[in-house]
Amino acid sequence: MSNTYPDDEIQTLDSKVVYQNRWMTVREDAIGRDDGYRGIYGVIDKPDFVVVIALSGDDVYLVEQYRYPVKGRHLEFPQGAKEGAESFDALSVAKAELREECGLLADNWQYVGEQFLAYGMCSQRYHIFVATELTGTSQALEDEEQGLIVHKMPLAQLKQRIVSGEMMDATTCNAFGLATLKGFL
Repeated sequence: MSNTYPDDEIQTLDSKVVYQNRWMTVREDAIGRDDGYRGIYGVIDKPDFVVVIALSGDDVYLVEQYRYPVKGRHLEFPQGAKEGAESFDALSVAKAELREECGLLADNWQYVGEQFLAYGMCSQRYHIFVATELTGTSQALEDEEQGLIVHKMPLAQLKQRIVSGEMMDATTCNAFGLATLKGFL
């Protein structure tokens, strides 16, 4: 038997910011339930981001970049956010990220859906798009993206790399799976 608690039975009793920079806020929330339970949650607040599946026939574009927290270079779909923006227009951010990271423009954009990144610790969600009818332009990498490499890969090879565990970015694996299940790929 499992206990379920409606949202209104869990109250935030106190909240304090313990760290903040331009990319994230980390806060500690004291919570309480109607049954008397008291506890804390550490929560990371980050802006929403986008993931772009840039599709050209049976090929897809991926980017490879160094990811400091895991100390390695990994492949992933182009993705990014606009930190500090007053509002979030997912399609505009997706178009900007595809151009900035891959040097590509797309005439056709399809919205796949949205997912939470890691809702056990983070409020951030991401929006998945499939971009087709691609044309090349110049990259406009941000300082943090220096050394980024663009790869064009057959979808079958990407699927094999996901299955083998070679693809380590959960967001990329999830976006691929959701787009496949919805018939976009």
